[in-house]
Amino acid sequence: MRAAVVVFPGTWSDRDCMYALGRVGMEARRVWHRETPAFARDELVVLPGGFSYGDYLRCGAIARFSPVMQSVRAHAEAGGLVIGICNGFQILCEAGLLPGALMRNASLQFRCAPTLLVAAEHASAFTRSIAPGRVLAVPISHGEGNYYADTAALDGLERDGRVAFRYCDAEGRATAEANPNGSLRNIAGVLSAGRNVLGMMPHPERACDALLGGEDGNAIWESVLAGVGAPA
Repeated sequence: MRAAVVVFPGTWSDRDCMYALGRVGMEARRVWHRETPAFARDELVVLPGGFSYGDYLRCGAIARFSPVMQSVRAHAEAGGLVIGICNGFQILCEAGLLPGALMRNASLQFRCAPTLLVAAEHASAFTRSIAPGRVLAVPISHGEGNYYADTAALDGLERDGRVAFRYCDAEGRATAEANPNGSLRNIAGVLSAGRNVLGMMPHPERACDALLGGEDGNAIWESVLAGVGAPA
């Protein structure tokens, strides 16, 4: 399977993503934000973390207007797989490809720390191979990762099985103590209505090698690979 890693001015996790994708056997390429490629139907599009355009205005608010986002939107609307990580999640929300918004951390501090996640659903290409109840150790690194949506939107996400990941404790419980940024309902990642677009604040590409402290992030990429050819 191939992957395309989108690079904006200020992106800095693209090389990490390229390395992580290569670790699980994906052939990855970089796509500059000024390009408007026609992504292949079976290509995974990755919007990595960083500080696109210096995070001026709001995180992701300028990147959403980059020419490449036309291609990202077309790919998503055609059912192609898209994942936005950290700043990539913020960009997808700003572009309207995912609901809600990412606000300042409740602590008003930048947080770079290990976190634990549990998949809240198992019917997407990103989570279908993650065993129910499995706790993943995946780090965060953000100042604006506090997920917010109104009550109706949150209830809709819950009802439709579109909460992908929650922050949890070692037993998989979504507790207040396990929540690193104040995200409502401990939400760490959400899915689009078609479950083919995932946005998440934790960085799976930084948990892809035992030398980096763990390989739990690979579960997401491996799930995508396992689901190639299966319906999302």
